Amino acid sequence: MPVPQLNGEQRGEEILAVFDTAFGELLAADPAAFRVKFRKMAASAFAFYRGTAALFYHDLDAETAGRGGGRTSALGGGRIYTGPYLDERTSRVWIHGDLHAENFGTYMDSNGRLVFNVNDFDEAYVGPFTWDLKRFAASIALIGYAKALSDEQITELVEVYADAYRERIHALATGAKSDEVPPFTLDSAEGPLLGALRAARSLTRFELLDSMTEIRDWERRFASGGGSIELDAATRYKVLAAFDGYLETLPESSLSRPDSYRVKDVVGRRGIGIGSAGLPSYNILLEGATDALENDVVIYIKQAQTPAVSRHVTDPAIRDYFQHEGHRTVISQRALQAHADPWLGWTELDGAGQLVAEVSPYAVDLDWSDIDDPEEIAAVVADLGRATASMHSAADDTSGESLVPFSTERAIDAAIAADEDGFAGLLTEFAHSYGARARADHQIFVDLFRNGRIPGL
Repeated sequence: MPVPQLNGEQRGEEILAVFDTAFGELLAADPAAFRVKFRKMAASAFAFYRGTAALFYHDLDAETAGRGGGRTSALGGGRIYTGPYLDERTSRVWIHGDLHAENFGTYMDSNGRLVFNVNDFDEAYVGPFTWDLKRFAASIALIGYAKALSDEQITELVEVYADAYRERIHALATGAKSDEVPPFTLDSAEGPLLGALRAARSLTRFELLDSMTEIRDWERRFASGGGSIELDAATRYKVLAAFDGYLETLPESSLSRPDSYRVKDVVGRRGIGIGSAGLPSYNILLEGATDALENDVVIYIKQAQTPAVSRHVTDPAIRDYFQHEGHRTVISQRALQAHADPWLGWTELDGAGQLVAEVSPYAVDLDWSDIDDPEEIAAVVADLGRATASMHSAADDTSGESLVPFSTERAIDAAIAADEDGFAGLLTEFAHSYGARARADHQIFVDLFRNGRIPGL
């Protein structure tokens, strides 16, 4: 993807137009949250990249249109994206939607096992599998540049990622047993991934509860301050009604002890992170697995957002599959993540779809700040390539969802096999070109922001 021949002013107007489409309503409702979001994005090109999935897909769509790569879907009305490695099937698989090098970390799966894998599925949707790979590849180019790696070293890293992805997809497509391609756990992970898992294992539920709650009158309640917002009676009633709706979306296996869902307290919160600015959310304190106070559970209800991919994958069969964005987020995560959070569900509040999940005590994100040695970076990147392949292979006919009724790993394997030699080159070329674009866009964005050019702030 060549950097477009636009001057800074023209590209700035294009960025502002994409921002208005992606963030306009939320920004108007909560400008303060977006000032925080944009200051975080201004910190580095990578932070800017993290917060601009909408711009990324706008650019991919423009590139595809420029070479005539989209065509009408047989399912009616939408487009099937064609191009290198994309066909009727590989352009229609479950994808993460915001796959970058910092969207990996630990979680406790429904079997009680600590796993290192992809996380944060807010942008997940159905689309071309190469979009995930391109988004990740460009993020590696940005990390490599920030760590002063040469272009040749960045090329090698993207090739390592492509080769690891290819190898794992082929193994899964040709019937490798699950014990031959194990998930990254305390028993199988190495290096920084193992370090993240060990850090997660050292955490406790009590520490999380201690940071958010206090004991009053022999019962645990949310503590004041720390971002908590006390709710009025009417809002509390609406949140509890939404919670009742959420319970109906949980699998039977999650409802083994009804007392676990006794509500102890509710507070409001407001998202101010790079991905959640302006989105209203609520925390609910539950009884948990036993009557002991250290086993209480905190879940959150958060308004789900429109994924950036969905503005460019317009197939009505995909759009109409989901009740709302909360339902879409949960169904996508369950498809992409084996043994997902047992508290994961959805509901509605004030007519908007909501995502519901646990505030996990065992979540540790991959920290790139101390991963500096090129060989160690390469080892991590290879593992993330394998994790990406495992995620894509989980999202198929065996996931229990009819939207992708075929084996994704076999479809992807066949597509890559048709041009083995060009696969890594496709990703390395994109990584360098879009990495350069993101760095230039970051500077344009900073100038727009600091000079008051972003409407509504």
